[in-house]
Amino acid sequence: MNNNGTGLAIGYLSSSVAILLFGSNFVPLKKYDTGDGMFLQWVLCAAVWLVAVVVNLILRCPKFWPFAMVGGCIWATGNIAVVPIIKTIGLGLGILIWGSFNALTGWASSRFGWFGMDSEEVSKPLLNYIGAGLSILSAFIFLFIKTEIPTNACSVDTTPLMTEHVINTPDPCAGCSWVDRLSSAHHRIVGCSLAVLSGILYGSTFVPIIYIKDHGKRNDSMYAGASQYDLDYVFAHFSGIFLTSTVYFLAYCVIMKNSPKLYPKAILPGFLSGVLWGIATCCWFLANHALSAVVSFPIITAGPGFIAALWGIFVFKEIQGLRNYLLMTLAFCTILTGALCTAFSKL
Repeated sequence: MNNNGTGLAIGYLSSSVAILLFGSNFVPLKKYDTGDGMFLQWVLCAAVWLVAVVVNLILRCPKFWPFAMVGGCIWATGNIAVVPIIKTIGLGLGILIWGSFNALTGWASSRFGWFGMDSEEVSKPLLNYIGAGLSILSAFIFLFIKTEIPTNACSVDTTPLMTEHVINTPDPCAGCSWVDRLSSAHHRIVGCSLAVLSGILYGSTFVPIIYIKDHGKRNDSMYAGASQYDLDYVFAHFSGIFLTSTVYFLAYCVIMKNSPKLYPKAILPGFLSGVLWGIATCCWFLANHALSAVVSFPIITAGPGFIAALWGIFVFKEIQGLRNYLLMTLAFCTILTGALCTAFSKL
């Protein structure tokens, strides 16, 4: 961890880039049908892994620690719920909710040393606690914001690559995913529940890496001498993501009896989304190194919700009405105050 002014500047700059990209990386996918998301998540994770290959070559192939792949497995498990979340409660609200629980989980595990990690100290603990508490408060505010998500009528323009054509008149919803079949009443319940679960999984994704780094400082550990530079673990982490997403996609193909729903128009947008996410996560690794996870988590996980909500308000019109705007403003002020408290707790 770098405590000088340059290190802090790099940490906050990396955090800013990560916030912008995390809040925008799903935007290219909004106007394309992605079905149940299983094919999309595999395309996205393939792009993520290619980013890791480039980073690994730039770093001259640092030592590969297989345990770091576990964090990627955890992230990929949470990621399979992204498409259902966006379809049910929208991009803005989805990122806001999973970001809040992501922040809480990541902050608590680092601050209190859960899962065998060393607890991290900050110079102003009270400000750090206040920042984390405000992140929790913002999560509850978001739950009261109602989104306007158009229902999918299963139009003929969203035909998958692999489907069975029949002569008889088909059921208009025969090609719909399980998400599209949900009633309006169930949309919010399912979307918010999945967002909470994904947020908790996302918040645990760095645990294996931090565990390796902490135990790398101990001579009696099997990880003795492990690198303290977070980017050295990018390739292992992203490899875990791609491996897990591939396993999930193959299992999906088996369940679908080798007739998965593949959406060709979503391939390039999905690849772009994966590249943006991969770059954003590399910036997060840099921020973790410069600021420590107990500081970077509340900042980086709260910020993307603001960016995504702006997309949702001004471009996709998911969030409308004076009541929702007031709640959103209150949530933004809460997030901003929490992020500032967390940032100043390090100074």
